Amino acid sequence: MVWLVLLVSGVLEAGWAIALKLSDGFSKLWPSLAFAVLGTASFAGLAYALKSLPAGSAYAVWTGTGAALTALIGMVWLGETASVLKVVSLVLIVAGVVGLNLTGAGH
Repeated sequence: MVWLVLLVSGVLEAGWAIALKLSDGFSKLWPSLAFAVLGTASFAGLAYALKSLPAGSAYAVWTGTGAALTALIGMVWLGETASVLKVVSLVLIVAGVVGLNLTGAGH
C-alpha cells in the first residue's frame, strides 16, 4: 500500500511540474491553482510513505517517477524534442524505480 501511495505521489509530481510550466510563471490562475493542489498532495503522499520506507529509496522512486513521466508528457504533448538517447534514459529511470520497488525496502 505504501509503495502505491508513493507511486501515485510521483505521478502527482509530474502533474504539478506540468501545471507549473503551463502557469507561465504563475501568471495563469488555473494552472497555478493546479500546481498548488497537486504539489501539496504529492508532498503529502511522500511524507506518508517516508513514515515506513527508507528515505533514499522513497525519494528516488518519487523523483524518478515524476521526472520520467514529466519528460514523457513533455515529448508527447508539449512538443519537446524526442531522441533515442532520451527514450533510453527514461527506460533506465523506470528500470531503477522498478528495481528499488522490488528490493522490498521497508517491507
